[in-house]
Amino acid sequence: MSLLWDLVHWLFAMAVMIGLSSYFSASEAALFCLRWQDRQRLAGGNRAQRTASRLLESPDRLLSGVLFCNLTVNIGYFATASAAGLRMKQAAGDRELPVLIFTLGSILALIFFGELLPKSLAVLRPALVASWVSVPLAGFVRLVDPVMPLLRTVNLLSRRLLWPAFTAEPYLEIVDLERAIELSTSDTQLVKQEKKVLQAIVTLSDIRAEEWMRPRSQFRTYRAPVSLKQLQSQMTTDDLLLVIEDDQHEVLAAIDLRNVWRPREDQWELEAEPVLYAPWCASVADVLQMLVGHQRETAAIVNELGETRGLLTRADILETVFSDRDGRSERFLNRDAFRPLSDQRWQITSLTTLRRLAREFDVELPATRNVTVGGVVQEVLGRSPEIGDTCEWGPFQFRVTECDESGNQILQLQQLGPEDTPP
Repeated sequence: MSLLWDLVHWLFAMAVMIGLSSYFSASEAALFCLRWQDRQRLAGGNRAQRTASRLLESPDRLLSGVLFCNLTVNIGYFATASAAGLRMKQAAGDRELPVLIFTLGSILALIFFGELLPKSLAVLRPALVASWVSVPLAGFVRLVDPVMPLLRTVNLLSRRLLWPAFTAEPYLEIVDLERAIELSTSDTQLVKQEKKVLQAIVTLSDIRAEEWMRPRSQFRTYRAPVSLKQLQSQMTTDDLLLVIEDDQHEVLAAIDLRNVWRPREDQWELEAEPVLYAPWCASVADVLQMLVGHQRETAAIVNELGETRGLLTRADILETVFSDRDGRSERFLNRDAFRPLSDQRWQITSLTTLRRLAREFDVELPATRNVTVGGVVQEVLGRSPEIGDTCEWGPFQFRVTECDESGNQILQLQQLGPEDTPP
């Protein structure tokens, strides 16, 4: 009877520790499984939800606190299980089987009920679980804070003693990623597609926003209030409508027609989402990070005077990364950027970027601040191009053959030979 009563105490203590272990495991899984949309909603919720959002503002501190608490509980659990096992061994005498079963059962119980089950359930409803566990967890993390400097010091000293020559891993290059894909799949077509996506992702940090933005002339602008009747009188195939200020022409918001599922008769500006402002020289990767961080879909690309030069949307960036249409002409004008006419003549659009022009013909272009063929032609002519205008720049001759109402031109390009290229 005395043995049974002792075991009840030990088992109760072990059950409490399994409960604490499951609490910390579920907390870790739920909080670090939250999407940024969930975090934004929690930041504007009740006290518990706001606490969860604040905890994630310092992820290193949160993770260190949760892991330290969980490790402490698990050490206590195994110490308690060992004491209970020794008590059983003394009472059982030479019989080893009950002790072996108890030891194995205690390990499996901690693994299943303290780790696997709580984490599996937490990831199903991470936002709900995060709000439930946040307030007590904040107290536990605060209790662990005084120990963190000591742990960081021990970690630093151990690395200096055990791995004195340890150096940080260099950043992966695109060739490293390509090699990893080649080794991970035998599908040649899939390898080519994945290579293209990876190359597009890597180049996001090298391309300026003005190279990928849609020119402002591509969009219609409206002053509030915007009515359905007004839109029907100026029907357009654009997926974005711009709302501007009453006394100025700067873009305030954009209406994404793809997301408007319940049309209004008037006050369409209520469907508009404020735009973010990004400088023309920012990289596309920086603009994408801004859009994701602020939960916006559209960024207005402005020049040094603060004037809107064009729009760049999250959908444009993702389409460029994952779509086969890798040029602005294909995406915005639905036509090929280069159409061969003869051996040395091609038809191109004014939206074709100089970067793509140099890559297509494998030539070095003269230095210029322009990023498109249209900008170069305007700079050389010193005015807006007209049909029939001809100019030479670098190893090319351009002749304007078409102009549309938005200011886009279709040009005939001729590659000059060495004897024709101006010095």
